[in-house]
Amino acid sequence: MGAVTVVQAAEKEIYALGEIPPLGFVPKKMLASVIRPERFGPPKDAFQIEEIDVPTPGPRQVLVYVMAAGTNYNNVWAALGFPVNVIAARQRQGATEDFHIGGSDASGVVWAVGSEVKNVKVGDEVVLSCGMWDEDAPDIKAGKDPMMSSTNKVWGYEENWGSFAQFTLVDHYQCFPKPKHLSWEAASAYMLVGATAYRMLMHWEPNVVHENEPVLIWGGAGGLGSMAIQITKAAGGIPIAVVSEENKVEFCLQLGAKGVINRKDPAFTHWGRLPDVDDAEAFNKWMQGARAFGAKYWEVLGERRNPAIVFDHPGEATIPTSIFMVDNGGMVVICAGTSGYNADVDLRYLWMRQKRLQGSHFASTEECAALNQLVIDGKVDPCLGEVYGFDGVGLSHQAMYENRAVGNMAILVNAREKGLTTLPA
Repeated sequence: MGAVTVVQAAEKEIYALGEIPPLGFVPKKMLASVIRPERFGPPKDAFQIEEIDVPTPGPRQVLVYVMAAGTNYNNVWAALGFPVNVIAARQRQGATEDFHIGGSDASGVVWAVGSEVKNVKVGDEVVLSCGMWDEDAPDIKAGKDPMMSSTNKVWGYEENWGSFAQFTLVDHYQCFPKPKHLSWEAASAYMLVGATAYRMLMHWEPNVVHENEPVLIWGGAGGLGSMAIQITKAAGGIPIAVVSEENKVEFCLQLGAKGVINRKDPAFTHWGRLPDVDDAEAFNKWMQGARAFGAKYWEVLGERRNPAIVFDHPGEATIPTSIFMVDNGGMVVICAGTSGYNADVDLRYLWMRQKRLQGSHFASTEECAALNQLVIDGKVDPCLGEVYGFDGVGLSHQAMYENRAVGNMAILVNAREKGLTTLPA
């Protein structure tokens, strides 16, 4: 087991990385990669390892010993302190912590459970979802989708005690069985992007993936896109991916994309916000670029058929093209705005061709379970990219910030080497 040591005897206040406490023993302190307001800025500088008190689970909460954690764009935002200072936002709601422990993906072992927890027990190996809500909220008790609840938050971003620490604190419904065939790092890297993509593609009836219908997927080589290609393929759809570099094309094809478009083709001159339709010259130039993109899409698809769904997350740079491209009665579904939040829509296309622009945010417990089963069944691969040590939390987010990531990145936390699938006996 490499450098891993199981501590069997004396109870300690804090355990070094590579030591494993006796199962169920909770030390007072833990190591965590922490953001503080005075360090807001580039992710490589914002995260620092500190000793922090281990949180105590409430009646419906679970304390998880983190083996590995996934990197997601939300903690790029947390590091920058923009567009939201998550520490200040929590303090306005009564939180006392002046720090942020990020991390919205994890694999690990249940270490302690609250008195009302029934679905997991100490020793269970789990993966974690990031959706949190108040189960006693009136809207949820009335049957509302928890993802639509006014109490909905993202663990490890809006809520503290995320996975970039030796122990993390979650609500009981966030725990799902770890796929036994996956390493800790692979198991830590897929739930946020995978479940987000699953809801985007399979929730918004009647605009869900159908047999033999094309789906256009922006950022096909990234975390979200790699999941979307596989989910579309598993549902019988035809994934067409968009990438930013030629060296990402083969990756998408291997995942099941029928074709791939490089958005940096010089024929595409139209990215960004839509020109005013009254500016004929600028608008015509934009249309020329959009039509060139459409022609390339038909070429790689092999037929003149527009996508039934466009899977969008860049936002400002792509929404005008997405609305232009999607078929009559089709849907553009978006979960982020990584290129900006001011996205323009030509309403003539939206209303006259009855297109749908749909926002989507993470996933329900049922959707997380459905995505997790696809992984367990081998139909969706985590697409694990680079794996960092615990001192590389900031570096992994810096790579994502600079658009250098391919696939999903992971951080080894208590797992001290790659390839391990379970705790030592």
